[in-house]
Amino acid sequence: MSKSEKTQIPDNPKMAITSRGIWMMVIGVLVMIAGFLLLTGGGIKDPNVFNYSMFDFRRLVAAPIVIICGIVIEIVAIVKRPRSNSEEKK
Repeated sequence: MSKSEKTQIPDNPKMAITSRGIWMMVIGVLVMIAGFLLLTGGGIKDPNVFNYSMFDFRRLVAAPIVIICGIVIEIVAIVKRPRSNSEEKK
């Protein structure tokens, strides 16, 4: 195999990611931002007082689940193949 055969670009006019995939990526980023916003707050001004609000359900369970859902949406948006013309007609 010659060097020119290896570097040829295939004649495929389709993009690797579709506009639907881009929208899914944007939604995934927004979901992750919402998860990080769930982690914020609960600060106190006096460092000598212990704040139990840092161990509530929202920070320990809900926020990490929301962040992981955003990551899963990102993975699906990147990995999902676009439909071919024959599948779109069905």
